[in-house]
Amino acid sequence: MLLKIYIRNYAIIDELTVEFNPHFNIITGETGAGKSIVMGALGLILGKRADSSVLYNTNEKCIVEATFQIKNNTEINKLLLECDLDEIDQVLLVRREIGSNGKSRSFINDTPVTLLTLKGFADKLVDLHQQFDTMELGDNNFQRTVVDALAQHAEVLNDYSKIFTTYTSNKRKLENLVASQQNANKELDYFKYLYTELDEAGFAENEIEELEAEQKLLESAESIKQTLDNISYSFQEGEQPLLQQIKTSIQQLSAVKNVHAGINDLSERLNSVHIELKDIIGEVDSINSNVHMDAGRLEIVNERLNQAYRLLKKHNVSATAELLAIKNNLYEQLQSVLNIEDAIKELEILVNENHLQAGKIAHLISAKRKSITGKFEEDVQALLAKVGMPNARIKVSVTLAKELNAYGTDDIQFLFDANKSNRFEPLEKVASGGELSRLMLSIKSIVATNMQMPTLLFDEIDTGISGDAANQAGNIMRQLAQHHQVISITHQPQIAAKATAHYFVYKQEIDGKIHSRVKLLDTDGRVKAIANMLSGSQHTESAMQIAREMMNN
Repeated sequence: MLLKIYIRNYAIIDELTVEFNPHFNIITGETGAGKSIVMGALGLILGKRADSSVLYNTNEKCIVEATFQIKNNTEINKLLLECDLDEIDQVLLVRREIGSNGKSRSFINDTPVTLLTLKGFADKLVDLHQQFDTMELGDNNFQRTVVDALAQHAEVLNDYSKIFTTYTSNKRKLENLVASQQNANKELDYFKYLYTELDEAGFAENEIEELEAEQKLLESAESIKQTLDNISYSFQEGEQPLLQQIKTSIQQLSAVKNVHAGINDLSERLNSVHIELKDIIGEVDSINSNVHMDAGRLEIVNERLNQAYRLLKKHNVSATAELLAIKNNLYEQLQSVLNIEDAIKELEILVNENHLQAGKIAHLISAKRKSITGKFEEDVQALLAKVGMPNARIKVSVTLAKELNAYGTDDIQFLFDANKSNRFEPLEKVASGGELSRLMLSIKSIVATNMQMPTLLFDEIDTGISGDAANQAGNIMRQLAQHHQVISITHQPQIAAKATAHYFVYKQEIDGKIHSRVKLLDTDGRVKAIANMLSGSQHTESAMQIAREMMNN
């Protein structure tokens, strides 16, 4: 439960501390005094959005700190362990700070936490009903949440959520693969054609470059042979063969090599030239013997090159390696399409298994929901009768959804009949503001009992209620307060009279500035406040007497 709230520099609150009673707390005050501002500050603790516009003094940060008693609260203690946060003497300190730049920071037990973590704790500490929240009654998500809270199958819902998440994830993957396959299939035949063409061409590595070299050789075979023949002839068979001339020169030098030292060296060099020239002539003859003009082979080479050039031009490349790379890439693309087909088959099996598992759990969830609707309808009708709506009835429609969703396979809708007409219509279409307020109070009182929510905050949930209906609403709140802490802002004296603790919000002017203040009223103060609610600020003695009687009753 909420023990205390400290507010500093928020709206028209410069600094304020309020300690709450563990049972039924009522907050009253004139319109604009700051009642809802206190609730707004509490909303910050519960993770509501904040910005710098809430600052009373824009040069200082805003601080809202709440102290909660968490004794025997197993869910909160479990969260503390999960978040690695320390417990402090069975209390939980929740603090929110808003800087002048609008940025906020959150703390739990003086340890910084994310806003998401803060909300996780708040959801298990407080249920906050603010003005206009009655409109939630017409929201299908809210209606489903109510039914699930009463069904008390959180663990089954958690199991379903896990398998449904897996199902949707795999289904999304399957849809993406099918889309990829469809896109690939559009070009698959063309890719097959391109690959087959390259595969049948069967070009080996560097083949085109080697064919071009061979083509040049074949085309130049005659001129090469002619050149080589000329060289060989001039070296060996001409009128003055070069080889023979060098040999003669060596013989001539041999006769005088002993006369001059340099001649011997010159003779050896000529001898080396003679040997090298003979080797060259041998190489010329060897090459000449291997060069042939083969018209048939040239035709084959030309045809092969023409095929190669056509493919090179088609794929806008210039080398064998590039052509082979394109072929390999086409092969990989074709294989990926085949792999997609295999992956699709595997995912289809998995998605069907996930759907079957989720469907089985959803069936259990649906059965549990349906099992509690009758009792819920009876309980709501009984409470509505107490708050002045004896003819009103609610009906919970649980129908099969078109497909599995994040919460099962049910469409849940609250239907309402205010006058026993047996014409049940959706709440948002037929219920008035006052009826919605009384219906919300009835539903929340039932849900709170099942959820064991420690603290319930009601910000003018009694809107549109008066007279005996307001009196009965007060009785419902007081009954709730036997097992829960209830904090309610109200304008109804009948409800204020039921309170265990009555807080009065008022404005005070200090140094030309308006400040919002809160004080806990004693018995006399409560009598005067309730009398004011009955007859206005100029309360009469009769109003004071009625106020005393209302409190005593």
